[in-house]
Amino acid sequence: MEITSQSIGELHELLVTKRISAVELAQTMLQRIKHIDPEVQAFLQVTEDVALGRAAQVDEKIARGEEIGALEGIPMALKDNLCTEGIRTTCSSKMLENFVPPYSATAVEKLKSAGAILLGKLNMDEFAMGSSTENSGFFATHNPWDLERVPGGSSGGSAAAVAAEEAVYTLGSDTGGSIRQPSSFCGVVGLKPTYGAVSRYGLIAYASSLDQIGPITKTVEDNARVLREIVGHDHRDSTSVPFEIPNYAEFLNKDIKGLRIGVPKEYFAKGLDEGVKTVLHEALATLEGLGAIVEECSLPHTEYAMPAYYLIATAEASSNLARYDGVRYGYRAENTEDVLSLFKKTRSEAFGSEVKARIMLGTYALSAGYYDAYYLKAQKVRTLIQNDFNQAFDRFDVLLSPTAPTTAFKIGEKSGDPLTMYLSDVCTVPINLAGIPSLSLPAGFVDGMPVGMQLMGRPFAEGTLYRVAHAFEQNTDFHTRKPSLIKGGAR
Repeated sequence: MEITSQSIGELHELLVTKRISAVELAQTMLQRIKHIDPEVQAFLQVTEDVALGRAAQVDEKIARGEEIGALEGIPMALKDNLCTEGIRTTCSSKMLENFVPPYSATAVEKLKSAGAILLGKLNMDEFAMGSSTENSGFFATHNPWDLERVPGGSSGGSAAAVAAEEAVYTLGSDTGGSIRQPSSFCGVVGLKPTYGAVSRYGLIAYASSLDQIGPITKTVEDNARVLREIVGHDHRDSTSVPFEIPNYAEFLNKDIKGLRIGVPKEYFAKGLDEGVKTVLHEALATLEGLGAIVEECSLPHTEYAMPAYYLIATAEASSNLARYDGVRYGYRAENTEDVLSLFKKTRSEAFGSEVKARIMLGTYALSAGYYDAYYLKAQKVRTLIQNDFNQAFDRFDVLLSPTAPTTAFKIGEKSGDPLTMYLSDVCTVPINLAGIPSLSLPAGFVDGMPVGMQLMGRPFAEGTLYRVAHAFEQNTDFHTRKPSLIKGGAR
């Protein structure tokens, strides 16, 4: 097996037994990026000097006979909306093309303290607004399984980098499915943690009441290892929740006999691809065969989730992105007559069309005379959706659905139809409105393209999600299948 295919645990064993050095591992991954990324285009920038410098420090520690942590010396990469001190952080936007943060996000600091090796920053939809990574201000990322298809979004670069084995794991952010949907499209494991479990400090905000940072990995076990390192209370984030951090690895290798799995009928309704539906029914049969009790259930307000989400998210985006005005930092338009023209010209030139559309929608929803009719009503619907989940979890340990209604679509196929594009997140946005944890893992294939299965749990019950996901993973081989990149395409 190639080094780039190894899991975190396998690489850790190679490092501690000195069968490979951290520098050699980093060099191998950097060479992989140079060879593969011109086709995939997952990386916005590669931090080679940073990676090799940190790897050398890990090797020195091993040489002294000191123990190293689970993530120490393991190469990883970050979505480019996570602030990195001294390293450019752009949100894939012309607005922040030359922004170098003076501090790092809490999640980034934690991984650095854990000895992680940063390979670089990853492409995304501009300001995390999109479902395909076609909305990047710089270039589109390609799906490693088929280079003519999208990797999903907005964390498309994060999912594609793991699928193409350009990084052992990555971090993404999830506002309405932006970790899970690309994980489904790229055949990897992605977790959106409970809202408040991972600090948002240093995550450049899109919609503050919905955004959450989470890991994207090759396997469920890897995902549990990374999550353990980034969760925890942070006084710098007012939405961060103090809670006792479990050892997520303890939930692995447990059987799921007697565990109750609810299947919301609303997620299997019109619009779901027949091939995806077949894969999910086969996955349910596998879980039943492992002793789980599977029953249909209902989340009756699901149909209202999309309109509520796009009112709440865009309203918060309108507020959060007001700071980009050409005065304080970021892009600044030239040859302006006064302050008002500076604001207008800066924002017109530096924001992409999708970002502008969402700002306008959000500003309208918050405007005088419309606040009660739109934003306030959407928040009331959000409460109804949360109540649906609460009632479902009175009966079930886990809920299960498709992660996305289709497999990855062709680049350009939906870019002219915003509504169709938005519906690719129809299975994921209710989870963000409810603030609960949700995990996507590979469940099968349709015409050679990966299909993701979404597991949903009670707040802070990530361990239960890992328990079910790991049981399924160990009894299937979907996570072991790899895209074979060849010159000019994938097969």
